[in-house]
Amino acid sequence: MAGIDPYGAGIRWHWTTPRAQDILRRRALSGILQLYRELHSLPQQELADLLGYSTSYVSRIETGSRTITDIGALRHIAERLGLPPHCLGITDDTDGDHQLVIQLADSVLRLAESARQSGQATTAVAELWPLVARLEARTADGHVDVDTLRLLARARVGLGVALGHVLPEERLAVAARWTGKGLSVARRLGDPGLHAHALRHHGNELRKSGLHHRALDRLGQARDTARTATERAEAVVLLARAAGAAGNTAVFDAAFDEGRRLLDDVAPTALFSEFTLHEVRLRGLLGTGRVAEAVRQLDQAPAAGLTATSQWRIIAAITAGEVLLRKGDPTGAAHQLSAAVDGATLHRLPHQLQRVLRAGRRLPEVRERADGALERLRAEIAA
Repeated sequence: MAGIDPYGAGIRWHWTTPRAQDILRRRALSGILQLYRELHSLPQQELADLLGYSTSYVSRIETGSRTITDIGALRHIAERLGLPPHCLGITDDTDGDHQLVIQLADSVLRLAESARQSGQATTAVAELWPLVARLEARTADGHVDVDTLRLLARARVGLGVALGHVLPEERLAVAARWTGKGLSVARRLGDPGLHAHALRHHGNELRKSGLHHRALDRLGQARDTARTATERAEAVVLLARAAGAAGNTAVFDAAFDEGRRLLDDVAPTALFSEFTLHEVRLRGLLGTGRVAEAVRQLDQAPAAGLTATSQWRIIAAITAGEVLLRKGDPTGAAHQLSAAVDGATLHRLPHQLQRVLRAGRRLPEVRERADGALERLRAEIAA
């Protein structure tokens, strides 16, 4: 009996249900004991044995005819059941510190997102690592309240996305693992918006890792479960991107067409705009073997606009360089790819430099600059 782990796989999540959270918020010992027995299929006698109490005493607690206010007794119950002390109204030395972390977490997440979108992904990683570590430690100690888990899901996803900017291609699976860990929490919490957010970002990191089938699955789910037009638009643009990378013409065309229709209904965001959709179109046309169409569409590029991030501008320059090379314009391609090298170096984006190396394989000067910048970034990452 002492070996029961109430926070093991499966059992942990029962404490996040609305019923359980209501019981925990009320610090209702009677309800906690009843729910604990229900989760573990324990008769009252076995719970009494675990606590070292008589069955009649446990029965009186569960019916509410016996209340316990002694802190030592409450701590004993928490320890025997493997529950965090705060569930029984007992504060410990870490509670005050954790409350401060919770209060500041939203600000940290917003600042990290702003830093990443402004081209400072390394700053975002530096902000998110300690927050994730604190939240991970808190949940490992058994603090599974919904607010903490929701923040943990957001922080894991945010960390994965930021890592997906700063890691070289051979290590991008790390970013996908972090967004996947965020998704594993989000799907359990019954928060559709958080779940869709995690699906979008995990799908995109899977694409970057070359796991195209899984990426299409996650991004298709994100599109289908979107609650708003903006959520759907952001899922659609990533789905089109993944389908193009996978060479899936049918899914690419359908997603791109839907994205174009949504332009009239959705205000531009950092992820979804006429600018990002055009880049995705060019790359998807190349990925699905329609080079001539990509060349025709190149000159129709819209202005970047205020919502376009540094990352997207660099991505668009590389894509334009690829199309120009296919068009037979090495001079124009070298100009675009050189600009991309400068941007990727400034913002420390190694996998974009790797993409330049592949795109500019027939441009020795561009390759030399990109290779040198990549080696310097790899040395910084190793350090």
